[in-house]
Amino acid sequence: MSELIIWTLDWVPERPRGFVRDLRLRWACEEAEIPYEVKTVPFDDRETNHLAQQPFGQVPFLNDGEIQIFESGACLLHLARKSDKLMPRDPVGEAHTLQWVIAALNSIEMVSVPWWFLEVTGTKDNGLAGWLESRLDHMERILKEREWLAADRFTVADLLMADVLRVSKLRVFGNRPASEAYVTRVTDRPAFKKAYTEQMAHFEAADGKPV
Repeated sequence: MSELIIWTLDWVPERPRGFVRDLRLRWACEEAEIPYEVKTVPFDDRETNHLAQQPFGQVPFLNDGEIQIFESGACLLHLARKSDKLMPRDPVGEAHTLQWVIAALNSIEMVSVPWWFLEVTGTKDNGLAGWLESRLDHMERILKEREWLAADRFTVADLLMADVLRVSKLRVFGNRPASEAYVTRVTDRPAFKKAYTEQMAHFEAADGKPV
């Protein structure tokens, strides 16, 4: 049995499947060939039943021996320290990977998630649209100039950035061919496909069961 445990929900509705963020951790483990197992907390008590492990009642969180860690970005960096397939070991490559991991979370997802929420709730005056457009245009310019974000190869920074950008509403928010090609290239990796398929199967298997 693996010492590394990824925790997620036992079930979610169809809409968020394939985007629940335990996928990021599954994907990283598949890329780095790190053995892991998946355990669950109940969907129907998700905001109170695991506050000791995740103080905001969210998933994922991670157990690795004596280490307990939450937030998908922090978990990804923990996993990246285990394998140079996810992050280079030279100081420059590592620093560049770290900065792009933080950029995915702090410069893109920080804007895209509230924008997406306002969109799906039908808010008529979504004041974040201009801000998001600017951030995505900056990424388009960068991705026209490079295949990968750091170290001239795939790293955990690409895993996270592609996962942020692959949301369908973002992909149709303007014409950005370099960004679209990047998302397609990164998510075409066998490790992503395996992680995605297994997450979908995990939630589908719970359909019809009491939650």
